[in-house]
Amino acid sequence: MLNVVLFEPEIPGNTGNIMRTCVATDTHLHLIKPLGFSLDEKYIKRSGVNYIDKCEYTVYENIEEFFAKNQGTYYFLTRYGHKPHDSFDYSNKDENIYFFFGKESTGIPKEILRPYLNNCMRIPMTNKVRALNLSNSVAIMLYEALRQQGYRDLLREEPHKSKNFLEE
Repeated sequence: MLNVVLFEPEIPGNTGNIMRTCVATDTHLHLIKPLGFSLDEKYIKRSGVNYIDKCEYTVYENIEEFFAKNQGTYYFLTRYGHKPHDSFDYSNKDENIYFFFGKESTGIPKEILRPYLNNCMRIPMTNKVRALNLSNSVAIMLYEALRQQGYRDLLREEPHKSKNFLEE
């Protein structure tokens, strides 16, 4: 099972967008407090459109509570990582995989990253930007893992129009 962990997210629009991506990919979202917003804010609803009620998520008081309640393989996205995000094997569909993302302003604290240095990664990019947008990074990571898993049971055709919509 794939999981996204947001450590102290600050921007409601990013979290709303991530919630929508989690619904689209059947991914569980874990939110670690403090949050920089309320989960019922209009910004989250606007970004997540009308899908937020379908998002499976859990809120934790702190990182210690998260670690106490969740077991699996942890991967950390950080601009300080030395390995590219696609250099890891996420192909085991039965493994609980957790992708950690830090708060938009400062990322994930070094104290959390140090025990997991071998699982710290970076999405390759130019030196013209410090980091990609948080919600974009989540989408990149999830779809790399899903690609390695053969996209599991995700739909390969648009379910709301006819299969031959483009030919009609």
